[in-house]
Amino acid sequence: MEKIIDENIQGQALSLDKKEGNTRKLFIESYGCQMNFSDSEIVASILAKEGFNTTQNLEDADLVLVNTCSIREKAELTVRKRLEKYNAVKRINPKMKVGVLGCMAERLKSKFLEEEKIVDLVVGPDAYKDLPNLIEEVDAGRNAVNVILSKEETYGDISPVRLQSNGVSAFVSITRGCDNMCTFCVVPFTRGRERSRDPQSIMEEIDDLASKSFKEITLLGQNVDSYLWYGGGLKKDFEKASEFQKATAVNFAKLLDMVAEKYPKIRLRFTTSNPQDMTLDVIEVMAKHKNICKYIHLPIQSGSDRILKEMNRLHTREEYFELIDNIKKLIPDCAISQDIITGFPTETEEDHQDTLSLMEYVKYEYGFMFAYSERPGTLAARKLEDDVPEATKKRRLNEIITAQRNHSTYRHEAFIGKTVEILIEKESKKSDAHWSGRNTQNIVAVFPKGDYKIGDFVMVRIDECTSATLLGEAIGYSDNN
Repeated sequence: MEKIIDENIQGQALSLDKKEGNTRKLFIESYGCQMNFSDSEIVASILAKEGFNTTQNLEDADLVLVNTCSIREKAELTVRKRLEKYNAVKRINPKMKVGVLGCMAERLKSKFLEEEKIVDLVVGPDAYKDLPNLIEEVDAGRNAVNVILSKEETYGDISPVRLQSNGVSAFVSITRGCDNMCTFCVVPFTRGRERSRDPQSIMEEIDDLASKSFKEITLLGQNVDSYLWYGGGLKKDFEKASEFQKATAVNFAKLLDMVAEKYPKIRLRFTTSNPQDMTLDVIEVMAKHKNICKYIHLPIQSGSDRILKEMNRLHTREEYFELIDNIKKLIPDCAISQDIITGFPTETEEDHQDTLSLMEYVKYEYGFMFAYSERPGTLAARKLEDDVPEATKKRRLNEIITAQRNHSTYRHEAFIGKTVEILIEKESKKSDAHWSGRNTQNIVAVFPKGDYKIGDFVMVRIDECTSATLLGEAIGYSDNN
């Protein structure tokens, strides 16, 4: 639930330039959070060396892969429908092989392979380097599976092929896995223990992106605030590290500072944060550097201390307020967004009102709001009865969405009359005469194209807004070009 899921890119078939000499065709599409899309770039890079070029035509594919998500039931249902479609095509093209990657693969391996016999290949999120061997198995007519979770794998040595890129912004993974055992979340079981990537390999990847003129980079992880490099190993084993390792360790604040210092012209973002792990030094580094965006995605899930405890969130409502106050004190113009789950088991009307009052206090810029749905394999599914009626969940969710819409409008109206820096990312969905981009607070702005182009930093005067978008007029380039 803590991973942002962009509904606009779900199920996109990925495409990259053809590599001379490659003869096999790969069709790969992704569902779920940005980590899955980032992982698909790693998979495409590995398979490009194995003779595969991507295709966007399913019927032509030798190998069809779907990168899956177990976070929401809707994502699983969508993937199952896609597998039915793949298998219908497979009946026409028997040489086609079908594989499932990612979180759902790890959780449903035996069901896919043995019970339903709908795939040839099942690969968990830590086993992508084994794909060449697994494909050999499949080519020989055998089913292949590797869902072993690793304590070391970070894919730091693989340069991802930028499949989703607009050439302007890119994601760089810095951690894998998660140690926070939130009762509603399946991530620790599908992606394993938390481990951090060598900062040198992170800097090398950003060097490469800088040389290709990327303008914005998002440091990515299930929980970026937990980043901790002390020469390799799991975060939970840091207490066993040597004194030298502890003295030379790099935490998230240090990494963020290093990147911001070295690349002053590149905009930096990061996601996702966990309130219990976000420390004051991260906020101080954000305040120190102009190129670190003034935006934090800070999931709360519930405003009720009792429900937070049931969720095994290791912070209280008051601790969250203290964090918000520190952010606003050190970075007054910082935008904050949320994840909220309503209708969690045992949630009362009083708990729900606690969530609404917390939203009123923070007044988030925007949020990702869901009614609770039981996910198999989670602690909540094993130990808590899903006892809030669907009608109650729906009503509470509507109240939360209404509150958020009001707060978004309130936040956006504060920009009217101001001039803000926008990085142009793409054409507006609604008009080919307008550009679309985001400001430092991660809010989308739309304005007439003029002579500007994708990748330009432009100063835009905001004239009006909706609850989702700022609307304005470009008045010139910013000094960041």
